This record gives sequence, structure tokens and C-alpha cells, in this order.
Amino acid sequence: MNSKFIIQNYDKQVAVSSSRLSKECKHSLLSFRSVGSKLELRLNRLAAYLAYCAALVLICNTTLAQEQQAQEQQAQEPSGVKPSERVIPANAPKISGTVEPDSIGIGDRFLYSIEVEKDLMQEIYFPDFSQAKTDYYELIEDRAIDTLSREGRKLKLRKSYLMAAFQEGMHNVLPEVMYLDKNIIDTLQGNDTLRLMVTTFEIDSTSHTIFDIKPQRTLKFKMGEISGYITWTIIILLILVALYLIAKRVLAHYGKSFSDIFKPAPPLPPHEIALRDLKRLHGERLWQEGKHKQYYSSLTDILRAYIAGEWGVGALEMTSDEIIEAMRSVELPQKQAMDLTELLRDADLVKFAKAMPEAEANEAAYTMALNFVEQTMPKPEEEDEDEQKK
Repeated sequence: MNSKFIIQNYDKQVAVSSSRLSKECKHSLLSFRSVGSKLELRLNRLAAYLAYCAALVLICNTTLAQEQQAQEQQAQEPSGVKPSERVIPANAPKISGTVEPDSIGIGDRFLYSIEVEKDLMQEIYFPDFSQAKTDYYELIEDRAIDTLSREGRKLKLRKSYLMAAFQEGMHNVLPEVMYLDKNIIDTLQGNDTLRLMVTTFEIDSTSHTIFDIKPQRTLKFKMGEISGYITWTIIILLILVALYLIAKRVLAHYGKSFSDIFKPAPPLPPHEIALRDLKRLHGERLWQEGKHKQYYSSLTDILRAYIAGEWGVGALEMTSDEIIEAMRSVELPQKQAMDLTELLRDADLVKFAKAMPEAEANEAAYTMALNFVEQTMPKPEEEDEDEQKK
């Protein structure tokens, strides 16, 4: 009985638990379905937004590509009008051009020439590329206008430009000039578009490895590196020694030595200096130009320097009376002593009293000074004795 009761109770509990579990599972399944539907709705909205953004990006890229293409065409053809569409006067100049060569590498140079056939009275202006700022070309040389031919009123001109290209691709070049005729200002273009192909080179960075700079190598010292310098140094020293011995022997033959070469020249004796200065003063012709004071000042300065050097009298710092008094103790010929006194007195009158001597007096003063030096200077025998004493 007990066992059957227990089994019955157990079956009831299992049935109750199963019913509860089935209810909970149904509730969870309903909740999961609700969440899944919301998630699916959000994913659909996100996909639609991403598709909208992709469409906008595609439209922007297409627009930018079209604008860039239009800008390139405008840069290659600045006028924006084809030659065939322009209205050209019947008597307008004829424009043509050439590009040589028509195919170059990037950075290479080419010659762009514009030829114009016009009437003699018509005015045209060629383009000025020196002021143009572009990344496509660079002006290297702006050549002068050349006259190709002249027949009556017809004149054919050519203007050339040496340029370099820095943009790869096919370049369309349209020759054009500025045309002025009465009240008309227009840009004339050639009938043919010139083409310039600019190519570049490809850099293969995948098959080549870039290495760092190698360090400096330290090599062992070798005698052969300086043997040539040593040899030439020895040869030069031997030549210098030989020249020294030859020069020494030549100087010894004439009774000289190397020390005599570097000795300063002996000073000139006072009388030679005085005679040289008197000769220079006579050549200046001061009193002939009315410069009497300067003439007598120079004349007495020469005598003062001679007296100071010959007899050791401080004549350069003395007055005329003091010089005359000091020279009384020196043995001088009477005539030279009197001439010196007269010359110093006359010079004071000219320098301080503004006296104006006659021409004969000026010449006489010079003669007295010259005779004073010549009559009182040492004789050659006395000079030899003085040198022997020294």
C-alpha cells in the first residue's frame, strides 16, 4: 500500500512539474520571438542607412572626378573654346607652332615655338611664361623674337621658349598670341593643337631593399701611403741645402755674408740729406708762386736739421739768435758764418714781419744755404777716418 501511494504521489508531482515547465517554455519562446522581431527590424533599418551612405559616396566621387577632369581640360586649353568655334577676322595674323621633341621624359626640356605671319602694321604680343605659375611647366629660357622672312608688308616672326615638363601624360598645347587692332583686343590661336607626351619611370620598391649608410672603415696604416711624400720632401731639402751653399760661397767671394743681407741700410750723412732736400726745394718753385713764407721756412728747416746732425746742436728747437750764439763755438769759415747769420735774419723778417724779398734775394738765399752746406761738410778723407774709427 505504502509503495503504491508513494508512486502515485510521485506521478502527480511529475505531472505538475511538467505542466509548469511547459508553461515556462511557452512564455520564454514568446519573449524570444518578440526580441527577435525587434532586432530584425533594427538590422533592416541599419542596412537601409548603409546603402544610402554608399550611394552618397558614389555620387560624390563621380562629381569630384568630373570636376577634376574639367579642370584638367581647362588647364590644357585655357581659352575653353576650340579654334574652329572662334570668330577670326579675315585679315588677322596666322598662328602656328611646334614642339620639339614631341615626346620627353619627366623633367626633360623641350622647345616650344610660336610662329606668326602678320601685316607690318598689326600689333601682337607673345605670351609671357615667366609670370605664369603652374606645376606642369617651368620656363628655362625666354628667347628673343626672330624674323623669319619679310615680303612687302608681310612679316613672319617666331618666338621660342625653352621649357621643362614636370607632369606626366599627354599634354595638349594650343599656340596663341594677343592681337591688337584699332579697338579690338583678342587672343588668336593656332588651328592645330600641339601634343606633348611626357613619360616617367617606374620605381620598383618591392624587388630592391634600401640599406642604411655603411659606417666608415678603419684601414691599417701602410708605409706606401706616405713614401712618395717622404721622397719628395728629402729631394726638396737637398735642393735647398745646395742653394744655400752656393749662395754662401758667392757672398763670401764678394766679402759678404747672409747677415749683411738683413742689416738695415746705414743712415745718410747729414750733408747728403741737406743737399737732397735743397735740390727738392729748388724744384718746387715756391717763391715763384708767391709762397715766400713757406720757401724760407723750408730753407731754414733744412739748415737747422743739417746743423743738428753735423755738430750735435739742438737747432731744431732753438730760435735764430740762439743758433747764431751756439755756432760761435764751432770753427766755421768766416764767410759761411756771416752767410748763416744773414740768412736766418732775412728768414725771420719774411716769416714774422711778412717781408716780400725780391727775386734776386730769394735766389741769393738759396745759394748761401747751398754754399754753407758744401763748404762745411766733411771732406772724403775725414769720412774715411770716421769709418775706420767706427
